[in-house]
Amino acid sequence: MKGTSEQQLLFKRLNERFAKALAAYRLLADDDCVLIGLSGGKDSLLLTELMGRRTQILRPRFRVEAVHVRMENVSYETSTDYLQQFCDQLHVPLHVVTTRFEESDSKPPCFLCSWNRRKQMFNLAQQLGCNKIALGHHRDDLIHTALMNLTFQGRFGTMPARLQMRKMPLSIIRPLCLIDEADISRYAQLAGYQKVVKSCPHERETHRTSVASLFAAMEKMNPEARFSVWQALESAGKLVEEYLHMQI
Repeated sequence: MKGTSEQQLLFKRLNERFAKALAAYRLLADDDCVLIGLSGGKDSLLLTELMGRRTQILRPRFRVEAVHVRMENVSYETSTDYLQQFCDQLHVPLHVVTTRFEESDSKPPCFLCSWNRRKQMFNLAQQLGCNKIALGHHRDDLIHTALMNLTFQGRFGTMPARLQMRKMPLSIIRPLCLIDEADISRYAQLAGYQKVVKSCPHERETHRTSVASLFAAMEKMNPEARFSVWQALESAGKLVEEYLHMQI
């Protein structure tokens, strides 16, 4: 792999944590077909790079494809030419799906946009014969979600590293779950990842933004806070084998 020594060393650490997550949470097995959700952001680009490179390793033997969902009525996009070039270099087939959502008085546009993107991914995964969908959530995402659920919903849980769907033969996996966002940001800079063009008219401050600030304060109080929260999630069995029913 070309690049500076810092980039090479950082990639080595990222790849090691990626491999550790695969083993710890049994995210991949022989003959898996995995559909990667490629938004074009730094997290999904790293996920695609790690998964693409991993297919060249003898065990487990699996194949990957990627999907980029474009929403017609939301101006939030990246260059599909760049994504195609990125995937071609990794020998990962890319599918570009264009869809839209109808606005509703009862549900916020962010929910509708996210739900429809997921719907397209689930539909395509089944069409392609994929048994797993890989998403680019990192450790900070999972920790922030746990704090959001605790603060606003009165329950302790998060997005699992591996989640088996109840009503369809699909699992959702999050292979970046042991990787910190700061490392991804630095690697994206060193590797020259192209940034997403963000101009979503619905983008605003959210509970997730507030919780991220809260967690930053927690880490100032205790630098080991992320490991404490992660251990709590592990001990409570919140990182594997939860079930989700999605009506699509």
